[in-house]
Amino acid sequence: MATDELASKLQRRLDIEDEPAHEPRAAATEEEKPPTAAADNELSAKLARRGELNEGSAEPQQRSLRVFNPYTEFKEFSRKQIRDLESIFRRYDAGKDGFIDLMELKLMMEKLEAPQTHLGLKNMIKEVDEDFDGKLSFREFLLIFRKAAAGDLAEDSGLHVLAQLSEIDVSTEGVKGAKTFFEAKLQVISDANKFEQEIKEEQEEKKKQAEEKKQKRANFKELQSAFK
Repeated sequence: MATDELASKLQRRLDIEDEPAHEPRAAATEEEKPPTAAADNELSAKLARRGELNEGSAEPQQRSLRVFNPYTEFKEFSRKQIRDLESIFRRYDAGKDGFIDLMELKLMMEKLEAPQTHLGLKNMIKEVDEDFDGKLSFREFLLIFRKAAAGDLAEDSGLHVLAQLSEIDVSTEGVKGAKTFFEAKLQVISDANKFEQEIKEEQEEKKKQAEEKKQKRANFKELQSAFK
């Protein structure tokens, strides 16, 4: 009986090995699609997204949580130039929400005595609006000046006018007689030593201010004790 059972198992094994393999056909994945098809789909999705945002039928995408550091990303500007640009940005960010929206940009251009049409303002934002939210972040604001410095803005564009009329004192950067930011040649910081030197100067200035404050307190206590 044991022999019959063993013979049965062996026969079953042979029958299984003789059966043709029928594996289910896997569904096509994104990797199997032609590269051109994937690129076309991505471009179509971006264009559709932009159209929906322009028509107001879609909500802007959530912003990236990546920390933006202007000093490392915009190395063509010195630390002082970035602080000056940030000061201008904050001046016109009336809502204090970290963005310059359409109405704030309208007010900004009017104060710069270069008013734009509603369509002109929208086109200004669109030219550097990387996340399609219809307003300018500080990073996108810096992109305006990067593009202007590189000559990537049309001379008759609103952004070019904005860049020209946004005056920044660059005299401390060693450029004599410069009245506006773009009358001076941008000093490209290709070497970390200059960046470190600027930080060192800031630290020394803070240390000097702290020592002066400490000396004033000491003088006040000395004067106070003289009247006791």
